[in-house]
Amino acid sequence: MSNSDWDSVTIIGSKARIGGGGPRETVAKTSSQLNAARRAGAVIGTEKKYGSTNTRSNPEGQRLTKLDDIDDVVAVKKVDASVGKAIQQARQEKKFTQKDLATKVNEKPNVINDYEAGRAVPSQQLLAKLERALGVKLRGKNIGEPLFGKK
Repeated sequence: MSNSDWDSVTIIGSKARIGGGGPRETVAKTSSQLNAARRAGAVIGTEKKYGSTNTRSNPEGQRLTKLDDIDDVVAVKKVDASVGKAIQQARQEKKFTQKDLATKVNEKPNVINDYEAGRAVPSQQLLAKLERALGVKLRGKNIGEPLFGKK
């Protein structure tokens, strides 16, 4: 049983560093500090760190922060006008109001209004629900045709 070392001491906290009392990691906040570290030959890591407020509660915040850093302006895809017209025609053929259709697919009436006007960002789940409720194809080819052909 010579493997047990009863005399070793484990230090927990700010004094505990790999290799004992080595230098503490510093963060260069200015370009002059960064250049000084380069001249000294220190190890330099350049990764963007985000505040702790976004990490656990909302990882989407980190993605949005990265998107803010990008200079490119990308237009968000909207529902095609033909899809909006197909929803509107099928809804009127079934004599549904926008509120009735919204209730059938568990959405708010203004969401149905946005889809019909072509202002909404398309959701595949909602389009599938609308297809089933209206019996009309809203995705892919043949938009506006009956969902199930006649037997």
